[in-house]
Parts: sequence; structure tokens; C-alpha cells
Amino acid sequence: MKLIFRYLRKYGWSVLLVMAVKLLGTMAELTLPYILEHLLDKVVPLGRMGPVIFWGLLMIAAAILTRFLNVTANRRAVENAHNISYDVRQALFHKTANLSGSQFDAFGLPSLISRMTSDSYNVQSCAQSLQTLCVRAPILLVGSIIMALSMDVEMALIMVIMAPILVVVCVGVSRFGIPLYNKVQQRLDDVVRIMREDITGIRVVKALSKEEYEKGHFGGANDAMAKSDIKASTIMAIPGPAMQMCLNIGLTMSVILGAYRVNAGRMDPGVILAFLTYFNMIGMGVMGLNRVFMMLSKASASADRIDLVLAAGEGQTTLPESEGKTPAGEEFIRFEHVDFSYGETVDPAHAGFAGAEREKCLYDINFSLKKGESLGIIGSTGCGKSTVLNLLMRFYDVDEGAVFVDGRDVRTYEKDDLHRKFGVVFQNDMVFNDTLRHNIDFGRGLEEQDILDAVEDAMAAEFINELSDGLDYMADIKGANLSGGQKQRLLIARALAGHPEILILDDSSSALDYKTDASLRKAIFARHSDAAVIMVAQRVSSVQSMTNILVLEEGRCIGYGDHAHLLETCPTYRTIYETQMGSMA
Repeated sequence: MKLIFRYLRKYGWSVLLVMAVKLLGTMAELTLPYILEHLLDKVVPLGRMGPVIFWGLLMIAAAILTRFLNVTANRRAVENAHNISYDVRQALFHKTANLSGSQFDAFGLPSLISRMTSDSYNVQSCAQSLQTLCVRAPILLVGSIIMALSMDVEMALIMVIMAPILVVVCVGVSRFGIPLYNKVQQRLDDVVRIMREDITGIRVVKALSKEEYEKGHFGGANDAMAKSDIKASTIMAIPGPAMQMCLNIGLTMSVILGAYRVNAGRMDPGVILAFLTYFNMIGMGVMGLNRVFMMLSKASASADRIDLVLAAGEGQTTLPESEGKTPAGEEFIRFEHVDFSYGETVDPAHAGFAGAEREKCLYDINFSLKKGESLGIIGSTGCGKSTVLNLLMRFYDVDEGAVFVDGRDVRTYEKDDLHRKFGVVFQNDMVFNDTLRHNIDFGRGLEEQDILDAVEDAMAAEFINELSDGLDYMADIKGANLSGGQKQRLLIARALAGHPEILILDDSSSALDYKTDASLRKAIFARHSDAAVIMVAQRVSSVQSMTNILVLEEGRCIGYGDHAHLLETCPTYRTIYETQMGSMA
């Protein structure tokens, strides 16, 4: 809940204005039964129309004022709540974008999505209720009792007895709500994860005719969430009927006692009507409190989940530049005895790795690269090729050893300063639902000539020129209206357009034919000769012209050198070469 109050304080004056207006509106509402009682018992018996019209108009004015003040407060409360929700989502998105790789893995993408959507909505609903119901409900409850006491103490004692019972029931049940709703949100994470996987992989599902299987898979997660939600909602629904029963008992007692006192001449009939109205107001107040407690139960669980992300440490601290020792030589990139393992967890709700043995992905990796040189990385699936790139760009920090760029440990760089040195094409990289021009520029404000040169170098000019709109052609989400080879060339153009100091191509030519692949490499080495190029590939033909080639197997370096040297010294590389080149012959 600290999260919600923290953001409410940001809009303090506006929130206080809402609460003040709501207070005035509720107080005006409390005068209506009193005016009605006075009209019936004191004014009507006079038999004069003037006072009746005056008090009738006064009652209408109070009703209009109540309506106006409540509507004004509600509208402003909605605006404040939307602003708070907007700020929470912005902060959550910013924090998510800056999580370390380990932190992101620990929270999980589906959980982060549900925190940004359903959890932020729960926070918004609670922020709205805190400004309105949290003022109106207690004022109706306390104010009705005070007004009733001012009219008839004996009748008001029924309210005094019933009100605490109603509050205790409401508060007692709500204590069970937070852990239950927290579990509901965790179940929702599972539903989002499965739904995202199925939608992303729908072609595979259809190709293997596994629609029914995935329906069952999704249905299981959906059922688990539904059961958790039903359990939480059922328990939180208990106060409603219980309070209604107490109210009905109180109303019955009020009518019986009131009738007895009127018959005995100890109370005017209008007081009974006013008391019944105040009893209904007490009911509205208690029901409002019940809604607030239900909202708080949901929002507390959601706010805690959001705050866990926002409060997550930086994960990767920037070291002073003086601590990043400069290795000897002219190497622009250098790996020194690097070990690495995945598996850190930051979220207690997703502590799947807690206490588990962290298995290493890389063991004692060493290599260096000068500007203008190139490095090919090859090996079987899961051998650690992409992990090397993740460490170079500091998406993760090494367990042992160090990674240097331009003579500095990557941990001494500010993140943006480090990443500006790179042009990157990852496996399964993202094409956005935008024009090809904007996909290449990607908000960097590049010169038109830089974009055109990159398109030429990436061998993308041929297919782009054939499109009706050229660079203004609109790509679908994930480039669904482009072929695999077209997407890869577009992504390579994006990487080249910024003239990077380090160019990383992670299996980015797998969809290209051999001729286009060769032409692409030739253009890169010719026009970007001052860049350090690192290429991850499955094909020997893509890396055999590199200055050096790193051969990985199960996270270990089993070969390093140029193509000719590896053919002589690395059996694994030689086997890959003979298998692939033999199949081409």
C-alpha cells in the first residue's frame, strides 16, 4: 500500500480538493432526512403553504448541491486515479526496461506483463476509491449516528450497537483477502505465460495439430486461476449478506421501537422516516467500507507485486572507471578468464532457482579483438554463443573474470555509453509495426544517406526498391508481411546505419542464400573496415573468412584461430566443415 500512498502524495492538493468536496457533498446528503423530518413534524402541522414551499425548496437545493458536489468530486477522483495509474505504468515500464538480464529472467515476462496491466488497474481502482468512498463511507456511518442522536437518543442506540458489529465483520474478513488475491495474481501470471506462448507459436501448434492439447493446457491454468479467484471472491463476499442481515434486524427494531414510541406520544412520526433513511445511509456507509476493504485487499497484493519490481536493486552497479584495469596491447575487445552461469532470482514469488546449484554456461573464455578485425563464433546449439554476446553488451555480469571494451571493463561504463558502441542483430530480432525507414532509423535521427547506404550494404535495396512505397512501406507486427530473408536484411541495415564501433551479427544470415551472404560480408568488410565484427553462425561459410574463429562446445573453448589453423588443430571444426562443405559439393 505504500506504493499507492506514495503516488497519491504526488497529487496531494488535487486529492485533498477531491476529499474536501466529497466531504461537503456527504454532509449535504446527511441534511436531507433531517429537513424531511422537520418538514413533516414541524412545518406541515402549521397548515401554511409558505413554510412548506420554503422547506421543500431547501430540500431540493440540498439534493441538487449533494449531486453536484459528489459528481464533481468523482470526476476529479477519476482523473487523479488515471494520472496515478499512468505514472505507475511509466515507472514500471522504465524499471522493466532497465532490469538486468538476471532480474528479468527471475521476474519472468508474463509476470511483468500482468503487473503492468491487471495490477496497475487494481492500483487505479483503489486510488479512486481512497479519494471518494474512504471519505463518503465513514462520514455517512458516523454522521448518520450523530444526526440520529441529535433527534432521539433511545432510537439512535440501535445504530450505535449495530455499527461496530458491521465494521468488525468487514475488517475481520478483509484480513484474509490480501494473500488470496496475491495468489490470484500469480495464477494470472501463468495464464498470461501460456497464452503468450500459444499465440506466438500458433503456427507450430497448427502444424502439429495440437490445438486440443494446448486448449487443455490453457484450460488447466485458467481453471486454477478461476478457482483461486472464486475462493477469494467468495470469502470477500461474506460481509455483504452478513451486514445486510444486521441492517435488516436494525431496521426491524427501529420500526417496532419507533411505532411503540409514536403510539405512546413520545416521538413524532417523521422521526421514524428520518431514522429509516439514516439507517439506510449507515448501510450505504458500511457497504462502502466493505467495497473499500475488498479493493484494498486486491490493490495491496497488486501494489506489493509492482513495488517488488520498482524496488529491485540496480542489479548491475557501475564501477568507478579507475577499477577497470586496462589490459596490455591494442585489443578493442577482450575476454579474460570469463566464467558465467544463469539462475539469479529476485522475486520470492518466482524463486525457482533459490537454493539450486547454478550450472555454468561458460568456462574460462579468453579471446581478444582489435578494431578492423573480425571474430566468428561457431558451435552446437546451447554451447554458449549468444551468452558471449550477452556478456559483451553487459546484459549480464560475469561470475569470474572480466570483459573489456576499448580498454575498460564493461562494468565501468554507463549503460547507454556502452550500448552506443554497438550495432546488433540478434536471433529472432524484432521488426516493429512501422515503416521500413523507421524500423532502420529506430528513433536515432539518422541522416537519409546513412539509411540508404545501410540498405545497400545489407543487400536490402533490391527488395525495398520493388515495394510500392519503398522505405515508406509499412511492416506488420514482427514483419509478418516480409520473408525471412527480407527481415534479416532489414535488421542488418538497422545495425549498420549507425556506423557502430562493434558490429554483432547473431546468426543473422541463416535465411540468406550463400551468394547473398557472401555479398553481405564483402560489403560489411569493405565499408565498415574500422569496426570490430563478431558473427555468430551455424554455417562455416559465414565465418571462415573471419580474422579468428572461436569454437565452443558446452560452454568451453575447444578451438581458436583462423580457418586454416582450426582445420589442422580442431577436430570438431574440421568435422563441421567437411559435413557442410561436403553437402554443398
